[in-house]
Amino acid sequence: AVVSTQSTGITKMEMITKHCGMTYSGMGPDFRLLVRKARKIAQQYYMQFDEEIPVSQLVQRVANVMQEYTHSGGVRPFGVSLLVAGFDQETPYLVQCDPSGAYFAWKATAMGKNHVNGKTFLEKRYNADLELEDAVHTAILTLKEGFEGQMTEDNIEIGICTTEGFRKLNRTEVKDYLAALN
Repeated sequence: AVVSTQSTGITKMEMITKHCGMTYSGMGPDFRLLVRKARKIAQQYYMQFDEEIPVSQLVQRVANVMQEYTHSGGVRPFGVSLLVAGFDQETPYLVQCDPSGAYFAWKATAMGKNHVNGKTFLEKRYNADLELEDAVHTAILTLKEGFEGQMTEDNIEIGICTTEGFRKLNRTEVKDYLAALN
């Protein structure tokens, strides 16, 4: 489960392919540009090979785009870190991509404001045998650790990636998860 905070009217989580989604920490316009590039990369792969791009290849190609911007004249590096969640056949992926183009695979991670406390919390709570419901609850509790203000269905987004694909939970589902924690 991937959880992110949002302001009203702005989405911080996007589907890239049926089995892959992306969220970010940093500058929104840079994220939107990288989402368009990632979707284009995925579509080009599909047109050439008639199958979805593997998550590892998609991350590598997006990271290459980010890395190119760190040493090209006349452009600035992207001011965004990405968190990509995806599924290839039976293999789940959670990959963080830094503005430098470096990328790291994780079982569970946190990024953005207060990420150190979030990672520490996940180190204590994460278990490879977590059921989906428990994983969502753990993700929400991790976000709650450093959250300022009231957490509602209007200011967080939850994305779930399973063998069936990636999807964002609707507001009612998010509200139900939040109510279960209180």
